[in-house]
Amino acid sequence: MNRDIELIYELGMLRHLPRQWNRFGGIPFANLADHHFRVSWIALIIAKHEGGDTEKILKIALAHDIAESRTNDVDYLSRQYSERNEALALSDMLEGTALKEEISKLIEEYEKRESLESKIVKDADNLDVDFELNEQASNGVDIGQVWSDNRKNIVREKLYTNTAKKMFDQLREVHPHDWHHKSPRNRTNGGDWKKKR
Repeated sequence: MNRDIELIYELGMLRHLPRQWNRFGGIPFANLADHHFRVSWIALIIAKHEGGDTEKILKIALAHDIAESRTNDVDYLSRQYSERNEALALSDMLEGTALKEEISKLIEEYEKRESLESKIVKDADNLDVDFELNEQASNGVDIGQVWSDNRKNIVREKLYTNTAKKMFDQLREVHPHDWHHKSPRNRTNGGDWKKKR
């Protein structure tokens, strides 16, 4: 079990690794652990609309970028100059663990983008960026027209599922704070701050 325990410790390191595209404008974006968490939830929601094996989808989502524990994240500019051996990193990470065979196969499937499950997770991976950009914009960060145009004109066309495309088109219509501002149980709507009639 030592290798399984070592893997758990290594996966914990993902929370200390920033996503590298935060260097563009110095915006404090989510770390790799945060990214895996939300990708898993986005993928699960897409799967409920599109179908697919949700257990497999969640496993792929949880594992899709874990090799970056060793290779680090690379943004779209750095990617043009860097070579990473994610297959070797993943193999070394999983060597001797109870998960090696299963996770290796799932990541291989994910990289091929042939199965519905792999496409759903890739859509979730892309959408997480747009959710975060919308959160940043709602907090007053000017993400700029170039970012917005690139996401709309390039990334949207790379989405595989109809559900992901609908989410992409609609996510900016929902304010990131609506989940609590519109709650019937917050102080203003249902608590001690509610105006009496």
